[in-house]
Amino acid sequence: MSDVRDFLLELGTEELPPKALSTLSEALLKGVEKGLTEAELTFSTSKAYASPRRLAVVITGLQTHQADRDIEKRGPAVTAGFDEEGNPTKALQGFARSCGVDVDALETLETDKGAWLVYREKQTGQAATELLPEIVKQSLAALPIPKRMRWGSLSEEFVRPVHWLVLMLGDEIIPASLLGVQSNQLSYGHRFHHPQAIRISSPRTYAPQLLSEGHVMVDFAERREAICGQVNELASQLGGQAIIDDELLNEVTGLVEWPVALSGEFEKRFLELPSQALISSMQGHQKYFPVKDAAGKLLPFFITVCNIESRDPAQVIAGNERVILPRLSDAAFFWDTDRKRPLADRQEQLKTIVFQNQLGTVFDKSQRVAKLAVFIAGKIDGDVALAERAAMLAKCDLVTEMVGEFPELQGIMGSFYARLDGEQEELAAAMDEQYLPRFAGDALPQGKTGQALSLAEKIDTLCGLFGIGQPPSGAKDPFALRRAALGVLRIIIENNLDLDLAELLQQSVQSYDKQLTETEIVAPVMQYLFDRLRGYAADAGHHGDVFEAVLALQPTRPLDFMQRMQAVSAFRDMEQAEALAAGNKRIDNILRKNGAYEADHQLNPALLEATAEQQLAETLKRVSADVEPLMQQADYTGVLRRLADMRDSIDAFFDEVMVMAEDEAIRHNRLALLNQTRALFMGVADISRLQN
Repeated sequence: MSDVRDFLLELGTEELPPKALSTLSEALLKGVEKGLTEAELTFSTSKAYASPRRLAVVITGLQTHQADRDIEKRGPAVTAGFDEEGNPTKALQGFARSCGVDVDALETLETDKGAWLVYREKQTGQAATELLPEIVKQSLAALPIPKRMRWGSLSEEFVRPVHWLVLMLGDEIIPASLLGVQSNQLSYGHRFHHPQAIRISSPRTYAPQLLSEGHVMVDFAERREAICGQVNELASQLGGQAIIDDELLNEVTGLVEWPVALSGEFEKRFLELPSQALISSMQGHQKYFPVKDAAGKLLPFFITVCNIESRDPAQVIAGNERVILPRLSDAAFFWDTDRKRPLADRQEQLKTIVFQNQLGTVFDKSQRVAKLAVFIAGKIDGDVALAERAAMLAKCDLVTEMVGEFPELQGIMGSFYARLDGEQEELAAAMDEQYLPRFAGDALPQGKTGQALSLAEKIDTLCGLFGIGQPPSGAKDPFALRRAALGVLRIIIENNLDLDLAELLQQSVQSYDKQLTETEIVAPVMQYLFDRLRGYAADAGHHGDVFEAVLALQPTRPLDFMQRMQAVSAFRDMEQAEALAAGNKRIDNILRKNGAYEADHQLNPALLEATAEQQLAETLKRVSADVEPLMQQADYTGVLRRLADMRDSIDAFFDEVMVMAEDEAIRHNRLALLNQTRALFMGVADISRLQN
């Protein structure tokens, strides 16, 4: 058995993009793992490391040598390998050449299907040191880097210039040249605290050595946790709580190798501004963590994370306080400027902003959304006049100074400005709610006006882009249609809105003039939405066959769809479910083969001869009467529970009755009975689609 040793890869670079650091690190680890697996080199554990100036991977218990392998290649059959005179055919000669041997070196393999000519050899496994440089090279080439760069006179390309490369197996250097640098065992510490070289003793000592000797906390997760702990501790000392955004935390973790958190202060007068504006300024521009009190109110403090342990922290804090002052002053100026004009006065400016070349301006979109929002508000008992005004004002904050500087505040600032303009609170809330949900698991609009506006905005975008032949493709989704589709479904289902998607889509398409070029729009958008609903249902714990059983009815109301699935899921666990699913499948096959779906056969009780078919007809009549009020109440669980009582009657029918009787009248009567039975079950779902 081959020996095992630990492996270290470290690539030292100029400062890497902080927002992409975690992604690059994880991709490098997966690439190396994939390469080792394909090379049939086993290992015990794997771990990625990343800091602003390095990407690293440590593999423990790596097999140092591939195992020897017995190679067997099968060629032509013996009967096809030689001609009548016993000479090798061209096919056999070609096979021998492909194996690099003479025909005489081939062996014969006897099988129960005849004799075959084969080539056998023992392939000696390669050393890991021979394979690893190419594995690393391929892993680096496969990293998700949108735009690579060159440096100096080198032809190699990478996301940033490369300065050093460590490749070690155990305590030995693996000789290789990658991205213009030669491998050795020299790493480098913190740019300021320890710029000198550090000789790495072994892969296992890599992270501890950088920490103790180089002032580098190379483990991304540990560094992130340390930053979070320091920030929270400082906020507590200030009498508040830190506002820690995950994306910002990851970005800051990607900016520092030796994190040191420091707190600063700003003038209290800035607290008169909307807190979101201050938070955006601190987080977006300065990468600061704001601080709030127990009630959620912003405090006049910020926390910054430095990449150096200063001998004079007070000077660092003072410098950061000087830097934040003009930023907050800008926000105050934007706030004061924007308040001089009401939102309604900005509608004309929306005519200058293009939403999409073929679909017109943002003003055009606002008018379409207003029409659809009015229609939706009427359906959900909302205020139609309020929905229309909300739609016309919804995008006006896009042309404010504040949103121009902080695009992430769109909707939020609209809410503030609407309140200042004296608009109703529900309308003001709708300004922000139009963008909900912004991400998976996000909150949903709660007000009727916000729900109508958010649905109308998303449906208009979906119909518009599909209508000009630009649906999402692969990874390209510039208008976030996937998020919009899931948002539509969540708003309808989780807010218990009994809305018909087909009706809403049709209304949306009609609001366009001649911009749309596709002849069929509603059906593809509906298909796209229900593809998203499939994933939503799976996340809710519903089996795929349950989804298919309900989808077979082609329902168009998402809330009703989910209610049916909940009922079918409960039915699926009942004792009678399997037999009834099989019975319905059998009924479906009989009706389809005999074209009885479209047949206008009426059930004639006088033609019911067998006891079993009489019992089924009686059960059908009784259950139908019980089910009718339950269907009117959309009590699908109650319906299926009642239908479960038909199992014995259906089983007896198929055990005792010949459906395809010779007498045409009796045959048609039995098909009519089956048709009515199936129609009763199809009121909820096609349970014949349920699997065992």
